[in-house]
Amino acid sequence: MQDELSKQIATDLGISDLPVEKQQELIAEFGQQALQAATASVLEKLSEPLREEFLKLSEAGDAEGLKKLLDKEVPDHDEIAKKTVAEEVERFKSFGSE
Repeated sequence: MQDELSKQIATDLGISDLPVEKQQELIAEFGQQALQAATASVLEKLSEPLREEFLKLSEAGDAEGLKKLLDKEVPDHDEIAKKTVAEEVERFKSFGSE
């Protein structure tokens, strides 16, 4: 399944013609960048005190607490994150075609 997922991601990013090792490297870099962008987009919706609470929960590794906080304070956080990742995919594709 992971191989199929990796192939799909490589296709979505427009890098499927590259060697597999290079694809994996770019996917890992993209994943980290996309996660950071998605997190920043969601955090923009939180007030400063809630951002501090988010940071404390994150540092504690409290995934359940983070989910509860986001579900309550940013009910559409999943959609915001998905939209941001889609934008990052498009940015990555346009960067590669320059």
